[in-house]
Amino acid sequence: MKVLVIGNGGREHALAWKAAQSPLVETVFVAPGNAGTALEPALQNVAIGVTDIPALLDFAQTKRSI
Repeated sequence: MKVLVIGNGGREHALAWKAAQSPLVETVFVAPGNAGTALEPALQNVAIGVTDIPALLDFAQTKRSI
């Protein structure tokens, strides 16, 4: 399963980090992420703002089909 965490704070970092530890999760994307999530090898920051709903939806739909 792929996970998209939306936000750039410490809470989102913790959620993404914990999700990445699950054997059911293959990829964790964080939009837009932060410096801490950028350093985590299991997380991928995505340069989409938290208020850009159309872009977030498009990203999620695109990644879902891969």
